[in-house]
Amino acid sequence: MTKHKLFWKSSGLVYIVIILICSFTAILVIRTFCFVADEKVELIESDPEAIEYGVHLRTGLVEDIGMREVIFNCTNCHSAELVTQNRMTKKDWLGTIRWMQETQNLWDLGDNEQIILDYLAKNYAPKDKGRREMLKDVEWYLLE
Repeated sequence: MTKHKLFWKSSGLVYIVIILICSFTAILVIRTFCFVADEKVELIESDPEAIEYGVHLRTGLVEDIGMREVIFNCTNCHSAELVTQNRMTKKDWLGTIRWMQETQNLWDLGDNEQIILDYLAKNYAPKDKGRREMLKDVEWYLLE
């Protein structure tokens, strides 16, 4: 057998081994993620009120006073993601509630309205800051 054919035969074997190792690694990674996802689904199914790291697992809402009222009044019509993806002032949240009452058949929230507004304004308010605050009291020097 020539050196050329021997080289391609041996490199083909290495190629197959590399493919097998990558496939096995991919299967392990996918199975690990599925296992973690299954554990979380089991936790949510076994305890729909489970809270982890200050977040209600089923809805993704921040744990705070008024969270239950938001769940009971808001997630009957839409996903909690519609709440968590928005950031508004208390006035804008009230405007959104009024719009839903006028156009989407949202019921009168009664005493819960103020609790819901306080919760939303506290936990889903606009963020005024960028990535970080500006540096203060820094002694700058010139690079040479």
